[in-house]
Amino acid sequence: MIFLFIFIIYLVGFSSAVENDTIVLKSKQCKKFEPYWANLDTRILPQWYDEAKIGIFVHWGIYSVPGFSEWFWNNWEEKEMVIQKFMKNYFAPGFTYQDFAPMFKAEFFDPNQWAHLFMKAGVRYVVLTSKHHDGFCLFPSQRSFSWNSCEVGPKLDVVSELSNAVKKVGLKFGIYHSLFEWFNPMYKEDKKNNFKTLYYPNMKLWPELKQLVNDYKPSLLWADGDWEAYETYWRSTDFLAWLYNESPVKEEIVVNDRWGKGTSCKHGDFYNCHDHYNPGKLQPHKWENAFTVDKKSWGFRKTMNSNDTMSMKEILHEIVTSVSCGGNVLINVGPTQYGTIPPIFQDRLLKLGNWLEINGKAIYGTSPWHNQNDAINSDVWYTCQKTPYNALHPTAKPLITDTISGIFAIFLSWPLSNRLILKDVTGYIQTSVYEIKLLGNDGDLSSEIKNGITYVKLPDKATVVVEYVWVLRFTPK
Repeated sequence: MIFLFIFIIYLVGFSSAVENDTIVLKSKQCKKFEPYWANLDTRILPQWYDEAKIGIFVHWGIYSVPGFSEWFWNNWEEKEMVIQKFMKNYFAPGFTYQDFAPMFKAEFFDPNQWAHLFMKAGVRYVVLTSKHHDGFCLFPSQRSFSWNSCEVGPKLDVVSELSNAVKKVGLKFGIYHSLFEWFNPMYKEDKKNNFKTLYYPNMKLWPELKQLVNDYKPSLLWADGDWEAYETYWRSTDFLAWLYNESPVKEEIVVNDRWGKGTSCKHGDFYNCHDHYNPGKLQPHKWENAFTVDKKSWGFRKTMNSNDTMSMKEILHEIVTSVSCGGNVLINVGPTQYGTIPPIFQDRLLKLGNWLEINGKAIYGTSPWHNQNDAINSDVWYTCQKTPYNALHPTAKPLITDTISGIFAIFLSWPLSNRLILKDVTGYIQTSVYEIKLLGNDGDLSSEIKNGITYVKLPDKATVVVEYVWVLRFTPK
């Protein structure tokens, strides 16, 4: 049933108090949303998401047992040769994907340990796969009997355990949920009927999504598996209207753009567009770059080696370029079937936390600056701190009336001459007096301007405590 609501728009709660050079915006949603895109798309993005900038994605499930990828079951059914050979050599005839479920015991899963690792990594939110395309749920789904983590495998409500641990350390918790299931009989019947019947969304998807929202109260809902049918089949706009109007998380929840064929990069609180999306330029709508540390898989892969993983330089490149252009990043790791996070992922996350401890000022709560990538130095990307916080258009460049309290020049390579060459800050230095600091080092840096180019004298690299990527802060005196 489609509910029609009166369309009332107003924004309340702009605080006039200035705290830490930021005007606090209370973006409480006071509008009733109607179940069609033109109306849903007018929702104001909750401020926490834009300020957070960095999240962790966790792909974990039965597919972690064979350890090929999260698409193991589908690829097995598609007769992928390497999987066919693997199953023939190491498993008895008649072994099914379902037989992997009891082996998914997660005997070393420690949600508090995970949560503290994520906190040390400096991320601000965590998104867990509550259900991937194989349909196996990591919570006691009321519509997935004997095919969930409470009844088989770990005999544990994984979503609840991790949600509680993550919230306890002060991070936001989000849920990934696949809309479709490869081999669900109801879904297969609907597909056979060209999606003119709605057995699966009515009997399985809707109840499951509402259970997740009501029971775990996530701050973020990350939809996927939408591409085979239009949003009318998934009843996406009906669900989002309920989510924004009636759910217990209606004020805080944010959702992505995967709600049906043709909705990607068009509808949602933030856009994913596609995996590893990083356009390299400022976008008119809030967006997110979801990428995985293991370059070959989202789920745990037993044959992964160090050369298959992103280096710290590569991870920071994705973070810096995404945030500079108004995006967030969602960094994926795939735990083992035992519930442990591979040491190489832990290494990357802890090093990221060390970097952010010094340079996080250039990332968290920042806004896009007038320029994103320096005009003559492609290794330099800009962010800024400004007031007021622009809640209506978080990816917009600063207005003339905005107060910029800091400009950050983030450089991805250290110049051999110890002189950083910049173009875009020149006009600002010429019209005002700026203090220039290298984050992590004491003392001010000197600069000179020649022919419209700014030359910043850097300290000897051997004296710099920061690794991989460096940040200059320009602060008006």
